[in-house]
Amino acid sequence: MSYDWRNVVVAPSVSVKEALQRLDKEGLRIVLVCDDSMKLLGIVTDGDIRRALLKGVGLENEVETIMNTSPTTVANSLSRKDAIALMQSKSILAVPVLDEEKLVGLQTLQQAKSTQEYENPVFIMAGGFGTRLRPLTDDTPKPMLKVGERPILETLLLNFIKSGFSNFYISTHYLPDVIKNYFGDGSQWNINITYVHEESPLGTGGALGLLPDSTPELPLIMVNGDVLTTVDFERVLDFHTTNNALATMCVREYDYQVPYGVIVGDGERIVSMEEKPVQRFFVNAGIYVIEPKVFRRVEKNLRIDMPTLLQSYIDKNEDVLMFPIHEYWLDIGRMDEFNRAQEDIYTLGLG
Repeated sequence: MSYDWRNVVVAPSVSVKEALQRLDKEGLRIVLVCDDSMKLLGIVTDGDIRRALLKGVGLENEVETIMNTSPTTVANSLSRKDAIALMQSKSILAVPVLDEEKLVGLQTLQQAKSTQEYENPVFIMAGGFGTRLRPLTDDTPKPMLKVGERPILETLLLNFIKSGFSNFYISTHYLPDVIKNYFGDGSQWNINITYVHEESPLGTGGALGLLPDSTPELPLIMVNGDVLTTVDFERVLDFHTTNNALATMCVREYDYQVPYGVIVGDGERIVSMEEKPVQRFFVNAGIYVIEPKVFRRVEKNLRIDMPTLLQSYIDKNEDVLMFPIHEYWLDIGRMDEFNRAQEDIYTLGLG
């Protein structure tokens, strides 16, 4: 992939939202914050964004409020080989290149990382009826509806394949033959696909109990088959393993603006007033990484949803973590979302 590091240079006064847009658009996983003379003031990475979101920092804040002001950098005189060795030793993906204090380039491990292969199983839920998308789903499972030139499910598979995953499991229920006849055993894409069939709907977590005993004893990525997203699944998996989590749930920030002025009172006395405040929440994005300890213990044909399953471990003080995502994400459940996906698919580079 060719890139121009200048596309990720921003001023300290730009918003966190704009920095996010640069991160997502350029794919370099770093934003370089500079003044007018190109003096490097700091950097913002994917991790900085997620930590800021967890602390409640708003997207309208200036990027200088969340940037790392002491990043690892390399001198322009350092060889590319030595720069790569430094990044590998520090487990970082990119380093700014400086001449004195002036930014003159960016060294990245992106190309090297893209060749990594994963044996981890990927479990895709594709059994839903898609009732809200009728009549489109009268004879087509929702994940098989075309967005752009290909079915939603194929776009999701291709994203995983591009990231180095090749071991797939697909859960079916509604019109399973449409899915099986299209994808077969996966050999067309040089991957392996195993199907599990829900005779009756088992909720968002029950299909885990149908996985074969041969499923690798590795962290499993689980995702809904009707999601259009540019989420970096490698980074989610890396977060999960680095933090020794039992399970990781991807979450999205959801803003709700109260349409009225909110009054806080103490008895009859008004303490404070706020006009149409915005409340921020984290909501479930339908993407998980779970350890074999979890999916091996789900009983066969047990109907259970993932939040209920994970809550049982949270109640035991197990390490169930959340991973905030800022990348594009769209759950295609309604007709307006389906139409939006048709417009977005090409601008995302997924068409």
